[in-house]
Amino acid sequence: MITDSTKTSRNTYMIVIVAALGYFVDIYDLILFGVVRKASLTELGLNADQIKTIGEQLLNWQMAGMLLGGIFWGILGDKKGRLSVLFGSILTYSIANIANGFVETIPMYAVLRFLAGVGLAGELGAGITLVSETMHKDKRGYGTMIVATVGVFGAVAAGLSGEFVNNWRHSYFIGGAMGIALLLLRIGIYESGMYAQVANSGVSKGNFFSLFSSRKTAYKYFSLIATGLPIWFVIGILVTFSPETAKAMGMVEVPKAGIAVTFAFAGLTVGDLLSGLISQMIKSRKKTILLFLTLTFLCVCSYFLFGKQSLTVFYSITFCLGLCTGYWAVFMSTASELFGTNIRSTVTTTAPNFVRGSLILTTLLIGWCKSLLDFSPLNAILMVGALLFATAFICLRNIEETFGKDLDFVEE
Repeated sequence: MITDSTKTSRNTYMIVIVAALGYFVDIYDLILFGVVRKASLTELGLNADQIKTIGEQLLNWQMAGMLLGGIFWGILGDKKGRLSVLFGSILTYSIANIANGFVETIPMYAVLRFLAGVGLAGELGAGITLVSETMHKDKRGYGTMIVATVGVFGAVAAGLSGEFVNNWRHSYFIGGAMGIALLLLRIGIYESGMYAQVANSGVSKGNFFSLFSSRKTAYKYFSLIATGLPIWFVIGILVTFSPETAKAMGMVEVPKAGIAVTFAFAGLTVGDLLSGLISQMIKSRKKTILLFLTLTFLCVCSYFLFGKQSLTVFYSITFCLGLCTGYWAVFMSTASELFGTNIRSTVTTTAPNFVRGSLILTTLLIGWCKSLLDFSPLNAILMVGALLFATAFICLRNIEETFGKDLDFVEE
C-alpha cells in the first residue's frame, strides 16, 4: 500500500534530484561562456584586445540578466509557486542557449547572453526553496549539500566541453538539450506544503520591497549577500580571466581558461560536499561560513604569492580556491532559512543572483582603480579583492544562526 508518507518521501527525493540536475545544467550554461569566450569571439572576427574587452561586456550582459531575472523569478516563486519558476527558468535558458549556438554578430551574442542570464537566475533559488521546505529541519542541510555538489560539477562538464568539443557552438547546443531533457523530470513533483498553506491565505507574498521596509530587515538581507561576494570574485575574476591575470602576474606560460575552470569547480564540488557535512556535524551554518571564508582568503593570498611559479602550482591553487569557496552550499541553506515562507523564494533566488551579478560591480571597480587611481591591473584586482573580503567578514557577524530553524513562519 502506498501511504501519504511514502508519497511525501518520493516527492522529497524527486525534488532533490530535479533541483540537483537543474543546478548542474544551470552551472554548465553559466560557466560555458567563460570557457568558449576566446574561441567564439575569435571566430566572430575579434582580435586579442577586442576579445578581452568584448568578453567582459558580454559577461556583464549575462550577469545583468541574472540580476533582473533573480528579482522576476523570485517574486514569481512566492506569488505563483516554486514549480512555476522551475519550469519557466529552465525553458528560458535552454532556448536561449540553443539559439546562442547560431550567433553571427556581437549584438546578437549580447542579447542571447542576457536572456540566458534571465533564465539561469531562477532554477537554483526555486530548487533550494523547495528542498528546504520539504525536508526535516535538522536534515535539510544535506539536501542543499547534494544539490550544490551535483550542480557545481556542471562547471567541470563545461570546462571539459570547451576542451574536447571541437566546435564551441556544439557546446551551447549540448547545454540547451540538457535543459529541455530536464523538463521531463519536473513531471511528477508537487508544491511544498508550507507554500500551499501560505498560497491560500491573505498574507502578502513576493513583495520584494518589503525587504527594505525596515533598517533591520534590509541590513540582514544585504549582510547575507555580502558574505557570498568573495565566491564570485574568485570564480568570475581569478578563474574565468585566469589567462589575463596570470600574464599580469608575470607567468610566461599562461593557463588555459577551460582547464582553470575545470580545476576550480572540481574543487568547488568537494568544497560544497565538505561544507554541507561540516555544517551538519557542528550544527552551525555561521561557523562553517567563517571557516571557509577564512580559508578562501588564505588561498587567494597563495594565488598571488605562489601561483606564478608554474602551471602545476597555479592549477593546484585553483583547485584549492574552488574547494574553499565551497561554502556556497551553506550560503544557499542560510538564504532559504533566514526569511519567512511568503518571501523565501524571493530571497533565495535574488541573493545568489546578486552575488553572481556583483561581478559587474567588481569589474567596474577594477576598471576605476586602473583608470582613476592609475593602479596596475594586478594591484587593482588586489585592492578590490581586499575590499570584498573585508566586507564579507564584517557582515557575517550580523547574520543569525539558522541551523535547525523552523521555517513554517511568514514575514509581516
